[in-house]
Amino acid sequence: MPKILIVGGGYAGFYTAWKLEKHLRKDEAEVVVVDPLPYMAYLPFLPEVASGNIEPRHAVVSHRRHLKKTKVINAKVTNIDHANKTATISPEGGESWEYAYDQIVVTAGSVSRTFPIPGIADHAIGMKSIEEAVAARDTLISNFEKAAALPKESPLRRRLLTTIVVGGGFAGIETIAELRSAANALLEKVPEISFEETQFHLIEAMGRIMPEVSLETSEKVLKDLAHRGAHVHLDTQVADATDGVVKTNTGEEYPSDLIIWTAGVMANPQVVNGSDLPREGRGRISTQADLRVIDENGEVVEGAWAAGDVAAVPDLTGGGVGGMCVPNAQHAVRQAKRLAKNLVATLRGEQPVDYIHKNLGAVAGLGLYHGAFQSGKIALTGFLAWAAHRGYHGLAMPTWERKWRVLWGWFHNFFLGRDQVQIRRVQEPRAFFEAFASRPKPPADDAK
Repeated sequence: MPKILIVGGGYAGFYTAWKLEKHLRKDEAEVVVVDPLPYMAYLPFLPEVASGNIEPRHAVVSHRRHLKKTKVINAKVTNIDHANKTATISPEGGESWEYAYDQIVVTAGSVSRTFPIPGIADHAIGMKSIEEAVAARDTLISNFEKAAALPKESPLRRRLLTTIVVGGGFAGIETIAELRSAANALLEKVPEISFEETQFHLIEAMGRIMPEVSLETSEKVLKDLAHRGAHVHLDTQVADATDGVVKTNTGEEYPSDLIIWTAGVMANPQVVNGSDLPREGRGRISTQADLRVIDENGEVVEGAWAAGDVAAVPDLTGGGVGGMCVPNAQHAVRQAKRLAKNLVATLRGEQPVDYIHKNLGAVAGLGLYHGAFQSGKIALTGFLAWAAHRGYHGLAMPTWERKWRVLWGWFHNFFLGRDQVQIRRVQEPRAFFEAFASRPKPPADDAK
């Protein structure tokens, strides 16, 4: 049987494997997915996970539960030698080994793109993984709990009650809006803290937010955020974040214990740089419209495919930046579905079909009962847009089992409210045990 290796089990990787299971005949090919994580995270839900509207496990899709015919390997692909059609698989704590394949699908996704700003690498956190969203949620709640026990004039109290988000795209705006909404709900439980003490700042280098929507819609979102107590600083850049003190190029300083970086993404450099597959100037693997990898001369690299954020896929609708599909979930899912069909067609000696998808629009959740929606000239903000956001993503969540968990959680929260309990110490599960555990006495010094 031909062996199909899928590198990465995120959006594009999971959907490719899921659809291959549907389209492949019995014993037509062996499919293997390699990813260090055992699940696909539904990234549009991360801001709601951070705000306590969705439980973390409900926003992920288990590979082993839902990929019933696919072999799942929890490890990293540290090298791709496509010239010899082998990949190096490195499991955590184990010896690396070589896997020979016939077809490779690179869907390793993207990571946060940062700049060498002092302090960012040491004190900031991204919003690209479920773990980061959970950490943001626990940190926000923990900071409020700590601040409530401090005097109002305490500098530490002001620091704990200040949250910074860098980047005014969809991820940044949804994150600050959801955290502001979560903070408002927290204030009802923490009467020692006043609304005026809480500071939420979003820093954006450009002169506007949310370039995916119209200027009019983005301005409505700005007004809504300002009304709810979130400060947006346009045409502003972070110059320094040493010791958690965010300094901007305009002279402001904001000490904070929660700095979230959402200012762009880049193709996963570990996978891309560890392969001999061709790439374009921005570090993405070069493909043609049918999702087959191509070299610098535009010739097809046989047996190699790529999709999602890690790939530079031509946007045949003409709407993409630089002629390429923008890195978002909408494209990743649809590219994966087309890739699976094209790969099966190739195995059967048929011709692949070009990927083409016109952007359906954009929808964002901006905290409980607030949202933004844009599709062509149709634009909405407020409750209807929020309902559209939940409706779209509730349906887009893969598998009915996962949809039901998310919908059931929303239903519960409507009546019971958010479950705002932080369990930060779960990151140090042995700390309590170690603090009281008896230890052997050190041996006495030998008598001289």
